[in-house]
Amino acid sequence: MKYLNCLNMRALGKGLLIALFLILQAVSGVSAQKADAVLVIKSKSRLYLMSKGERIASFHVTFGQNPKGHKQKQGDERTPEGHYWLDYKNQNSKFHKSIHISYPNAKDRANAKRLGVNPGGDIMIHGQKNGWGWASPIVQFFPWTRGCIALSNMDMDQVWEAVDPGTPIEIRP
Repeated sequence: MKYLNCLNMRALGKGLLIALFLILQAVSGVSAQKADAVLVIKSKSRLYLMSKGERIASFHVTFGQNPKGHKQKQGDERTPEGHYWLDYKNQNSKFHKSIHISYPNAKDRANAKRLGVNPGGDIMIHGQKNGWGWASPIVQFFPWTRGCIALSNMDMDQVWEAVDPGTPIEIRP
């Protein structure tokens, strides 16, 4: 009888974990649907996954210490604004997964050349710095990147699954 109670408790525990997982997916707006575009609105601190012009998911994001305005040069801690591509994924980054944004484009390079500066690069969508995922409920409300777009690790997992390399991204002020 004691063995039977132990089995029932394990089954109950597994059932509760599965139920919790399903509830969290429903609450967070997870969609198994692939996104055909990504829209970031910096003033709202939001990243939207889009499909056929409709929003299929929305996530809170944070940026660098100087988030207003378009990225001009390396080290300005700004996130670029405009139209780019998500050109590759990196599962083994210093952060919980990362997806590279194709900044700088030809217009950005020409502007940097005109200003006599380096346009910078390595702009990513990523999760928390490895080992710091536990802190996302706090740090996600402060500008902490160097121009990247940061999400909680759970949200990054969802974005990772929804987008493929080649997906367009628009970043608005």
